[in-house]
Amino acid sequence: MKLLTNLLMKGLATVLPIGLTIYAIWWLISRAEAMMHALINLIAPQAEYRPGMGILAGFVVLLVVGTLVNAYIVRRALALWEDLLSRIPVVKTVYGAFRDIMRLLPSGEGQQDLQSVVVYKMGDARMLGFVTRDDLPELERQAGGVDLVAVYFPLSYMMGGVTLFLPKGTLEYVDMPVEAAMRLAITGGMATTSTTRDPSVSEPSG
Repeated sequence: MKLLTNLLMKGLATVLPIGLTIYAIWWLISRAEAMMHALINLIAPQAEYRPGMGILAGFVVLLVVGTLVNAYIVRRALALWEDLLSRIPVVKTVYGAFRDIMRLLPSGEGQQDLQSVVVYKMGDARMLGFVTRDDLPELERQAGGVDLVAVYFPLSYMMGGVTLFLPKGTLEYVDMPVEAAMRLAITGGMATTSTTRDPSVSEPSG
């Protein structure tokens, strides 16, 4: 009976992540298709609609938006929009959370928001964190001239964490890709990672 239970649990541990991933992708695609379908029907007859046109239209819209974001006038308009949202209670909190999550995605714009993987010692324990800013001149005077950096520490199994402003000398930089370290942190250490970091990511000097 114990052997049967172990085999069932191993099977579940293998199948469940695959099944949930497939379901999540299918749900996202079907929702996007349904939403774009409704928008397409506003400008085209239902008889001319074919399955998949919604996904194709969404892909084109994302490409257009991604291209327009590079224009100064669009960036300025987005900045004004964010400033407006930041003045609305509740909305600013929800929007800010989603915006910060999206910042974790690679955008090909050079330096990422999560710049380096670091370890901070607390007695015999080690906390895995991510440098988000390595220059904080606005806090130098308050810290007595100590060179501070902003370090984000994610919480396991949660979309959240804490940010601490720590002296750079108290941190140990880890040769690990940001994506691999994030998986390790949010899964409570159960994820397997590679210790080979992208050579384009350099350790901050100092």
